Amino acid sequence: MNPLQARQLVIDVPGRPAGYPLNFTIGRGQMWGVLGPNGAGKTTLLHTLAGLRLPRQGEIFLGEQPLTALKRRAVARQMGLVFQERQDGFPASVLETALIGRHPWLAPWQMETDLDRRLAEQALQQLDVAHLSDRLVSTLSGGERQRVSIATVLTQNPDTWLLDEPTNHLDLHHQVAVMQLLRAQAAAGRAVFMCLHDLNLAARWCDHVLLLYPNGDACWGPAERMLVPAALERLYGQKLLTVEADGKPVFVPVPTTGEL
Repeated sequence: MNPLQARQLVIDVPGRPAGYPLNFTIGRGQMWGVLGPNGAGKTTLLHTLAGLRLPRQGEIFLGEQPLTALKRRAVARQMGLVFQERQDGFPASVLETALIGRHPWLAPWQMETDLDRRLAEQALQQLDVAHLSDRLVSTLSGGERQRVSIATVLTQNPDTWLLDEPTNHLDLHHQVAVMQLLRAQAAAGRAVFMCLHDLNLAARWCDHVLLLYPNGDACWGPAERMLVPAALERLYGQKLLTVEADGKPVFVPVPTTGEL
């Protein structure tokens, strides 16, 4: 059973009259990267797949069932979402925030168990924020808050991960650590689907790539087929130089004449 499928899906991007129907399957063990310039609809696509926005047409299937037929608790047990920016509705500590990931697994009004607490503490440890457990999330730096958000989904333990710029605000060390964690999730049989601004992160870590163009066009497939200069230069409107490092392509923007 595949975790997530888009069937004839057209996302609703305001001001854009049309879009190419998306038909893709995010399989277990796969790590997808969504690339495109600002305004192409990456975040809109992610929110649509999560059921937070309605598409213009088409359907999303979670497992073998239409997403719209599932209750939100059932969706939350199967799918976790990391937003690009986190908005905190009320004061909460780092540990309390991570424990929110266990709520889909609890009965109404049920308190977290010792096991739930251990899972949250282990997740915070993996994201290198366990030492901040008692701090209010509102007092953290952007990078610390992002790692707490990822730790919350790790505590949730879904089969499908949807992430909007998971390395947002992170320093280089923590970027690598987060991508390694997501690779481990995929290796354990989960599906990872994330929007990225960094083309080279996708080239280094993703095995499948979806390219979203500003006019609504799209293409997707194995990374080695998608990450080619002709497609990427059209995507970004930018000339690229391709080199290789550690067996992976690295793309370097080439300044046009007159640029500094």
